[in-house]
Amino acid sequence: MKNIFYTFIIIVISCSTTKAQFEKYFHEYTMRFDYYHCGNYQTEEYFFDELKSEPYWGHSKVTLLDNTGYGMQMFKIIDKASGQEIYSHSFNTLFNEWQATDEAKHIRKAMPESVIFPYPKNPVQIEIYSRNKQGVFEKKFTQDINPDSYFIRTFSPQYETFEVAYHGQSANHIDIVLVPEGYVANEKEKFVKACQNFIKEFFSYSPYKEQSNKFNIRAVWAPSKDSGVSLPGERVWKNTVTHACFYTFNSERYQMIEDFQGLRDIAAHVPYEYIYVLSNTQKYGGGGIYNFYGISAAHHPESTGKIYVHEFSHVLMGLGDEYVGTVSYNEMYPQNIEPWEENLTTLKDFDKKDWKKLIRPTTPIPTPQTEEYKEEVGVFEGGGYASKRIYRPFQTCLMKDFSTDKFCPVCTQAIEKHIEWLCH
Repeated sequence: MKNIFYTFIIIVISCSTTKAQFEKYFHEYTMRFDYYHCGNYQTEEYFFDELKSEPYWGHSKVTLLDNTGYGMQMFKIIDKASGQEIYSHSFNTLFNEWQATDEAKHIRKAMPESVIFPYPKNPVQIEIYSRNKQGVFEKKFTQDINPDSYFIRTFSPQYETFEVAYHGQSANHIDIVLVPEGYVANEKEKFVKACQNFIKEFFSYSPYKEQSNKFNIRAVWAPSKDSGVSLPGERVWKNTVTHACFYTFNSERYQMIEDFQGLRDIAAHVPYEYIYVLSNTQKYGGGGIYNFYGISAAHHPESTGKIYVHEFSHVLMGLGDEYVGTVSYNEMYPQNIEPWEENLTTLKDFDKKDWKKLIRPTTPIPTPQTEEYKEEVGVFEGGGYASKRIYRPFQTCLMKDFSTDKFCPVCTQAIEKHIEWLCH
């Protein structure tokens, strides 16, 4: 009993100390750093666009430094006076994925991106890192920031907002903002119902069902000029508020948004940590990128809930796709590097995965995909879009296909641990 009491006291003191750090260095609203991510399949550069001030801070005030080891990108905020790292956050981008396509071998491209952090009280420096070919974060960009500069653009609200589900303050809850894509002015009620259906479906799947009271969900009503979504492969173009398109990277069902800055402009109307876009279509498809955004069809006649939890699990903590093929990527997971995703391995450095602790000592590694191991955690070949030398933890999982209603034990544990980390 004493040990539990002492552990509780340590947690309280730690949280109080970290909150004091937040109050020392930051205001309770957001600074946004907009930039362009440029290059080709071998190179990448970052070019500053502008700074913006946004009215809310929807992330934790305690979990300020990112020690997850996740992501292809990372940024750090350094206090200029002390040289101390006071905030960091890992993420992926659509540009990272584009670099693995054939197109990236033939052209150079620029994509608008941005990162957000609590608004600093004093001058800081931003550092942006990217993983190199050895999987190690390498500093690519630095810039000094003066928070008192009059060139920092202030936020101008344009849209109506509403609550979908609220369970408590942003500081110890996970805030999701729902953004409409392809709903015209007279389709507001359709979007409201889509938001209500989102929470109904999303929280019908474990482990999100058991964690539902740790989430706040709000929506921004941002109507489009045209109803529906763009389908470039069918030469159908719509004038929509987020400019989402199917056929991203020539994959018919991959619906994504290149203008991330424009998406942030909509999301900033409410406190948010994660962005999810509800697309006004019945066409199956969408996507999700770690600490970037998720999007999917809101009116597909089947499996909307499975799509939501699958894509959001990419966004929340970067769980990898466990299926094979159907994408245009080349060598997404190099064989000489252990993937940082919790549910994929090349067996290069498997001992560091929490996943290994869930495997019975008698289960062979790699594990045969036979009936004997159908309900066992193992190391099954095929995942990360590749049929060979990339391995997943279970024969079936919602990160692989929708023949099941469940996440495997490895993904379930990883989601639960990450939610706890975000909310403490």
